[in-house]
Amino acid sequence: MTAKCEKKRHSILVGFAVSAVLFALIWLYLDGNLTHVVLSLADARARSLAVQILNEAVEETIAGEVSYDKLMSVTTGSDGTVRLIQANTAEMNRLASHATLLAQKKLEELEDQTISVPLGSALGLTIFAGAGPRIQVRILPVGAVIPRFDTEFQTAGINQTRHKVLLTLTATVRLVIPTGSSKMEASTQMAVAESIIVGQVPESFVDLNEDSDMLDLIP
Repeated sequence: MTAKCEKKRHSILVGFAVSAVLFALIWLYLDGNLTHVVLSLADARARSLAVQILNEAVEETIAGEVSYDKLMSVTTGSDGTVRLIQANTAEMNRLASHATLLAQKKLEELEDQTISVPLGSALGLTIFAGAGPRIQVRILPVGAVIPRFDTEFQTAGINQTRHKVLLTLTATVRLVIPTGSSKMEASTQMAVAESIIVGQVPESFVDLNEDSDMLDLIP
């Protein structure tokens, strides 16, 4: 009788050890591959939300009285050749600041939102795609939104050039789940003002926007 009890006890211990090993392997999988897959699946959806917010911030900012003449001043020579395009840095800084603060405020509201990823999709098995419990992914803004102005010249017709002023907003967002986290960057670029410049415009120009308030055109 004692031998049978010992054998039964040994079988229970072996079964428990096997279960513990299987549990450990499953946990390592969840902590490694599954974490990566979940964050990758959430990345696209979080990026889409962040870009939407950045677009809304720029659109609301330029919905007011924003015009090309307020941002840029074009100087021409006696022959009609464009000699200088000077940027109104005070107005551009005001515009960028307003868009940045508005985007930051909207991004902070994302802290109350989560993205859910079905466990079946995270496992990568087509048959279980969209099935199973949903894993909640938190979205947390990281740092400040970074603004940047760019300019673009396009031929608009005979002796006409379209000059665009573009505002780019870039934000960093952290995705968080119980087993890990990752960072992703979202960026959007929108034209905030444009104008058709009539007359001869040099093919090359030097963008000195980072060092001064001028876009100096070189004939």
